[in-house]
Amino acid sequence: MDDGKGPSKILFKTDKGEEMSEIKKLEDVISALRGENGCPWDKKQTPQTLKNYLLEEVYELIEAIEEDDEEALKEELGDVLFMLVFLAHIYRQRGKFSLQDVIDQEVAKMVGRHPHVFGEFRPKSIEEIHARWEEIKGKEKPKRRSLLDGIPKTLPALMLAYKVGKKAAKVGFDWKRPEDVFEKLEEETEEFKQSLKQQNAEKIKEELGDILFCWVNVARLLKIQPEDALRQTVKKFKKRFQFIENELKKRQRDIKEASLEEMDALWEVAKGKS
Repeated sequence: MDDGKGPSKILFKTDKGEEMSEIKKLEDVISALRGENGCPWDKKQTPQTLKNYLLEEVYELIEAIEEDDEEALKEELGDVLFMLVFLAHIYRQRGKFSLQDVIDQEVAKMVGRHPHVFGEFRPKSIEEIHARWEEIKGKEKPKRRSLLDGIPKTLPALMLAYKVGKKAAKVGFDWKRPEDVFEKLEEETEEFKQSLKQQNAEKIKEELGDILFCWVNVARLLKIQPEDALRQTVKKFKKRFQFIENELKKRQRDIKEASLEEMDALWEVAKGKS
């Protein structure tokens, strides 16, 4: 537990001028919620039931970041922090570890992985910093047998593909230029067309996956996050489609009754506005 010393202590001043941990305030709220006279819903939660709530809160935080909405950011950061402290509290109740154990471990890890800040290492480039980071990580995780171990399996597929390609590229298993991937794309596209002709559902899925993986690698070689690129396109599509909906409403037209030609014409108008 926290002894009141060390770099991990986060402090605030009470009305009486006493120093207390800010996180402790949140821990006290969660202790009350999980206590004898607490909330029935909170008391029955487990890490398994909370994981989807945590994921939802993280996505809401990402949306606030993308919208650059400071008020929403403050709220969503609080929601994510609440979920993290809640999880740590459950494990402390089980006698496994405390939030302070989590913080102390993370502080030690970050200090250890930044020898150019907290040690004597003097890198000449960002690449040297990355190389030392991976070297230190390798020593921390000696049980990993593959270069691809440690990549979370539950990442969104585009992010997962990006990370797998990036890891393989570190040992030279990569295309040299984005243009070099196009030949592979043509090959995979032809195989996809063949699977469509054969009407083999499993093969169609496989070949489509191969095409998507190729495009992720094009994005990686261009230093573009495919997740961000696709999210931006979806946002653009939504804006233009909602323009179509609004314009049809102004004309007292039901979108379900509108023709494709009518919607296409409004789509072109929306394109001109964005």
